[in-house]
Amino acid sequence: MSDSEPDEELLSLLRQSLGNNGGKAPSKAPNTEVLKGAEYIYNHSIDVALDTHGTKAAAAQIWKLMQEQEYSFETWSKHLLHPKGKNEDTVNFIFLMDLLNFCFWSESSDPQQRFAVEYQGRRWTGYWSLVAAIRRALEEGIPITTPSFWTNDTKCADDLIKHVFRSATSEPIPLLDDRISCLREAGRILAQDFDGSILDLIHRANNSAATLVNLLVTHFPCFNDTATFGDPLQTVHFYKRAQILVADLWACFGGQSYGSFHDVDTITMFADYRIPQMLHSLGCMRYSPALENHIRKRKAIESQGDWEVQLRGCSIWCVELIRREILRRHPDAEVNAILIDFFLYDSMKEKEGEGVETIPHHRTRSIWY
Repeated sequence: MSDSEPDEELLSLLRQSLGNNGGKAPSKAPNTEVLKGAEYIYNHSIDVALDTHGTKAAAAQIWKLMQEQEYSFETWSKHLLHPKGKNEDTVNFIFLMDLLNFCFWSESSDPQQRFAVEYQGRRWTGYWSLVAAIRRALEEGIPITTPSFWTNDTKCADDLIKHVFRSATSEPIPLLDDRISCLREAGRILAQDFDGSILDLIHRANNSAATLVNLLVTHFPCFNDTATFGDPLQTVHFYKRAQILVADLWACFGGQSYGSFHDVDTITMFADYRIPQMLHSLGCMRYSPALENHIRKRKAIESQGDWEVQLRGCSIWCVELIRREILRRHPDAEVNAILIDFFLYDSMKEKEGEGVETIPHHRTRSIWY
């Protein structure tokens, strides 16, 4: 190269440093579009409304309690049943846990008859029944967290999976066939697209929470949690289980190793049936008379129907407003939607255990939550 010829490599570096990409549009940061959809739902919601004063009061109360309890991502690992290791086995455990983390509510009014898992001398219900069942299976020598096992119809027969999730009561785990389908599907896709490795899936995300969510919902149909809503009709995204997988990895690994995500704050709350219940109890959310009457009578609500979409979307937006209010009052607070969600869920389960629920949770059967 002569002295008069430009150094193209140097010019390229200069363009990048100056934000000039040679005429090319700069690449956009990955985005799940969940928050955008939640705001759209909130703006077009008829049957669910947010109370501004209630939301601000809840933000103050939540932050105060979180400070008093020293609530942080470390709280996740303190739960008795959550895995304590920091290795690939734990990653596989968390993936399975969130692959099947949906629909544990019971039709029975008798707590003693509801689906429960017997483990370590006590009965576990709800989400904890799933975690207990996985731990129990591993202790029984069943490699239930190994992806290649899920596609082996001989060693991992449907009857064995049924045994893994056996109930301590006469009520079986809800949607067992759907759980088996999710398990088989995930095993096949991991083998086809990710060399059978959940670590390969995580590595492809390049430490981006949003990218990992988008990989999950693009490759795995059972994670692609969406609906259509509004006028004009729009596709909105919830991605509850995909997002909580990222959150669980982040919390378990303390933001390091397999839980290191530079954009973890892009994750929203996880739209399920417990958080709307808690937000209503806190005075943040209000329902139309028809919807509230329906919920109080414990009638089923259609999956992906308008009522359900409004409940989920407004919950996401409400937690986002709570997060913003906490940061407005406490600019140095280390808080995100994940921690607020975890805190609200734990609080709601405590209220359930104490029998002080002010309103039932809505009842929707689906694999999405």
